[in-house]
Amino acid sequence: MTVVKDVHAREILDSRGNPTVFTRVELSNGAIGTAGVPSGASTGEREAWELRDDDPERMNKKGVLKAVANVNGTISSIVVGMDAEDQPGIDQAMIDVAGENKATLGANATLGVSIAVASAAASDSRVSLYRRFGELFGVESPTRLPVPMFNILNGGAHAEDSTDFQEFMVFPLGVDSFEDAMRAGVEIYANLKSILSATGHSTTLGDEGGFAPSGLDTTTTLDLMCKAVEKTRWKLGEEIFFALDVAASELWRKEGHYWLERTEQKRWSSEELVGEYKSLIDKYPIVSIEDGLDENDWDGWKLLTEEIGERVQLVGDDLLVTQKAELQKALDEKSANSILIKLNQVGTVTETLETMALAHANGWGTVVSHRSGETEDTTIADLAVGTGAGQIKTGAPARGERTAKYNRLLIIGDELGTEAEFTSPIDIK
Repeated sequence: MTVVKDVHAREILDSRGNPTVFTRVELSNGAIGTAGVPSGASTGEREAWELRDDDPERMNKKGVLKAVANVNGTISSIVVGMDAEDQPGIDQAMIDVAGENKATLGANATLGVSIAVASAAASDSRVSLYRRFGELFGVESPTRLPVPMFNILNGGAHAEDSTDFQEFMVFPLGVDSFEDAMRAGVEIYANLKSILSATGHSTTLGDEGGFAPSGLDTTTTLDLMCKAVEKTRWKLGEEIFFALDVAASELWRKEGHYWLERTEQKRWSSEELVGEYKSLIDKYPIVSIEDGLDENDWDGWKLLTEEIGERVQLVGDDLLVTQKAELQKALDEKSANSILIKLNQVGTVTETLETMALAHANGWGTVVSHRSGETEDTTIADLAVGTGAGQIKTGAPARGERTAKYNRLLIIGDELGTEAEFTSPIDIK
């Protein structure tokens, strides 16, 4: 048995320049695993608790020294000496003392340790991390590379004064390989930059590497994306499709309507917003809509699923926050048909895998996702392959914290060689 010998964390910076937790785990035989914990801007209210210092004299109240201390103190005292192969046991030991919704220790503390343990165990077994995730998930030989969703235009909480909807993504479902998908994303992204420049729009970037021009409404944005695709060799509606992350919880107002105040200047009821989505998918090759309604608008989600769930992947993010209990509620109420997977929304590898297993058992799609505040950590690339998730969101093909994940997938593809699979998770016939 190889046991955990040492656990150590420190504060580092994420891609927004905010503090986050870096964790290093060393095993008794010298194997080492590390993890950098991400952080979100548009967050669901039921996410596991991210512990911040709230010290007005330091790091704009966003320091994570409390979470770091919890790793180096409480968690280390629990985990050191445990079998590194027992990922569920280690995660449960942390869960037992983490408090309700991880509020005592912080999900940023537990997650760093959880990922670093998995990474160290993979190193100990001399296998890639995706194979370790496959072993934990019950996939003997993971070979499926995910289809990337390239977030080429940022809005909402990820960019000031840009679109009301948070993400406009290129989704290369109909290409033959992951390398072709990368090529398509890069070429379309570059074309969009040229088109924006030529039409007098800014090409500054949002949190996730997509362009963030001001003054564009939804249909204008989608029209520009169509033009960017048409300037390439890739066929729109056959090889290239679109996906949206509306982040509608950011648009919901307590008065009982959705208020798109930036460029649309519209107030919509749930029924009217569902009608807008129906119009958009009739006009554009949109095959996936994430967080189309507020996280507490369960009646609206039922209506949305009834109206377009047979035509479009409806992804729950704020609605479900990678929590098994929330997913079960959505299954029972027939709300959404796919779930976004963010490790830090739940706080351990084991809980994440349990949620994914429930989704797969019920025929739901799973989309492994980054956060807007990222590090160079590439764990989610391995998670997507190890679980056969089929889809990944990790931003634009730009900025190092985003391209690190894409580059990791290219390297995994080389390792898999001719065994690599690349198939559409959505029926696009």
